[in-house]
Amino acid sequence: MKRTSITMADGRELIYFDEHDDAVRAMVDSRELPPPPPPAQLRFDPLTEEWVAVAAHRQTRIFLPPTEECPLCPTTGAFLSEVPADDYDVVVFENRFPSFSGDAGRCEVVVFSPQHDASFKDLPVSRVRTVLRAMADRTTELSAQPGVEQVFCFENRGVEIGVTLHHPHGQIYAYPYVTPVTRRYLEAARRFRDEHGGNLYADLLAREREDGARIVASNELWTAFVPYAARWPYEIHLAPHRQVPDLAALTEAELDACAPLWSEITRRLDGLFGLAMPYIAGWHQAPVHADRDLGYLHLRLISSRRAPGKLKYLAGSESAMGAWVNDIAPEQAAAALRAVSL
Repeated sequence: MKRTSITMADGRELIYFDEHDDAVRAMVDSRELPPPPPPAQLRFDPLTEEWVAVAAHRQTRIFLPPTEECPLCPTTGAFLSEVPADDYDVVVFENRFPSFSGDAGRCEVVVFSPQHDASFKDLPVSRVRTVLRAMADRTTELSAQPGVEQVFCFENRGVEIGVTLHHPHGQIYAYPYVTPVTRRYLEAARRFRDEHGGNLYADLLAREREDGARIVASNELWTAFVPYAARWPYEIHLAPHRQVPDLAALTEAELDACAPLWSEITRRLDGLFGLAMPYIAGWHQAPVHADRDLGYLHLRLISSRRAPGKLKYLAGSESAMGAWVNDIAPEQAAAALRAVSL
């Protein structure tokens, strides 16, 4: 993989990740752009002991533009996009409308393909592998930046989730704090280690592999499964068999083995009802500076669709009280996913 970094017209960084070493990235971003917005405000909520970012400039970000004005497509003679090149494999750049920036973190966009109408499930396994390597690269680079406490790589898909661009892409958030979900997981993992020894997620994974009822797919190095206490109608975890803290710690063999399974579970998800499923796919990584021995890298892919034409909405119980109710038994969800013909 060839890595080429350039500077965009407003000073933001853009990085090409090419699958061929002969790729030439000499194109210049010739747009006239305003300077980047000021950093978001970070406000602490003492009732929940959680941080909230107030990023008012995001109200002006692009919302579902027509294909010919998509900022993630390659640049053409008729439209100058965020990517100066007329073609690319995978590209990462600083978000023009970031939730976090400056001394309070960083937000990046990861574009999976130059094809506007493609989807992650349509990518060849070789491209999924490039996406993984790009995310591992960014995890390493962002973890080294002052003030960054956690790196989160994720993809939002579908208007039901709230996407503002249809072009296949993901995002990377470099948080200036450890996120609430990770803090709760680490607290549970610490209690488990103190009481039983070992790693909580490793124990959970071993139990799922032994039971087998909720396994969706697997190979020699990774397993995809629906967790025993899944919250969402269709929720899949993809985890390596070896405990590692983040994507940057994976071996080349583990990256090779991950790519086809990541691709497979997205195709199985779309095959459930024969339509494009809305989902969030997020890589849960250990914090940068603390409790890395408690963390366990894994992907969580969650979909809010429970049936054709029916979504699970987070209403009173889930949104107000954080008390989840799942409409589909995890064993039933796993069986349905396994039964999809690929």
